[in-house]
Amino acid sequence: MISVIIPCYQDSGSVARCLASVLGQTVQDVEIIVVDDGSTDDLRAALRPYAGRVQLIRQENRGGNAARNRGFAASKGEFVMFCDADMRLRPDALEKLLTALASHPEAAYAYSSFRFGWKLFRSGPFDPAHLRRVNFISTTSLIRRASFPGFDESLRRFQDWDLWLTMLERGAFGVWVPATLFQAEVKRGRISAWLPKVSYRVPWRRLGWLPKRIDDYEQAASIVKRKHGIL
Repeated sequence: MISVIIPCYQDSGSVARCLASVLGQTVQDVEIIVVDDGSTDDLRAALRPYAGRVQLIRQENRGGNAARNRGFAASKGEFVMFCDADMRLRPDALEKLLTALASHPEAAYAYSSFRFGWKLFRSGPFDPAHLRRVNFISTTSLIRRASFPGFDESLRRFQDWDLWLTMLERGAFGVWVPATLFQAEVKRGRISAWLPKVSYRVPWRRLGWLPKRIDDYEQAASIVKRKHGIL
């Protein structure tokens, strides 16, 4: 069985489309767990049409990583996927990822390329050295339950990079599925809002001004790098 864990915070307007994409998978042995991280919108009403097919867990607002860990603790699947409420899975996404893990029993997780709005984020074959330089693997991957170490609840950004680095340090690695298996909606105000790569290459400090989003990005990345001893 695959456990799909969906952390939600003020996602009543998007979670139904996410759930429809999960329920429409070609793989049917799936449990869906939605963790409401202290939302104040009408999430319960948005989930009402899915009663009996979705398990809902409610908690005080503690952040996305705490919600993911809470969902994992309640799950039963041999494989787990963490899928944000703004994600839309291709109908064969779980099947392709599961097939990859069946073909590579030595791999701890399977991942793919994806779209963030119109922008295509290409992944590639697993490369430990490249992973230590930059994250190229999305949180929305299929992970063997026995290999999952839990998310660091102190982090607000780069939780996916931290997860893969933690697993790498424990000898676990992933296998790439060369396909684009899901798409994320672009929402204003979300931490994950995308900026073009060139934005991070501009010598802002030399120019005497550093945009807040770039500064936040660099500070968050430095926390993960220090944790994993990356200079």
